[in-house]
Amino acid sequence: MVTKSAVGMLRIGYVRLRDADAQEETAQLKGAGCQVVRAEEPGADGPALVSILDFIGAGDELVVTRLARLAPTARALLDTLRRVEARGASLVVLEPAISSRGAGGPALHAALEAVAELEPDPGRRRRTAAPAQEIVALQRAGVGPVEIARRLGVSRMTVWRKLKALDEAGA
Repeated sequence: MVTKSAVGMLRIGYVRLRDADAQEETAQLKGAGCQVVRAEEPGADGPALVSILDFIGAGDELVVTRLARLAPTARALLDTLRRVEARGASLVVLEPAISSRGAGGPALHAALEAVAELEPDPGRRRRTAAPAQEIVALQRAGVGPVEIARRLGVSRMTVWRKLKALDEAGA
């Protein structure tokens, strides 16, 4: 086991990939000077990353080959970056070569924040499907499909599909 006192600053590699790709990236991280490399399957709850974030300390570096290997969304990337920096450590990405330490740090934060703003809010509810009865009632009242879609907050295609399905069921 590698300890901080034996090495000073640690470069800790992290991989979230499947078998062959993980082996290739592990070798790439070792070649980049990582003393420790942790890997886990995609979709896992991230126990390896959580343990790294609990262990990493001031002056250490969390190294990944690409940002996409660290987290599935920009929000999760930003959260991980903040946790790394709260511990006094930094994030290093090999491809493209960027780091949260130095002049690139603020740019990395700004880029991740901008992308996170574009992602759908996970807490936001999705639209509910328009009930077929409302669509039929509006159609019988003489309202056209485009206006039905606008009133119910659904796409025109949704209205057409529901009307077609009802027509086929009644035929």
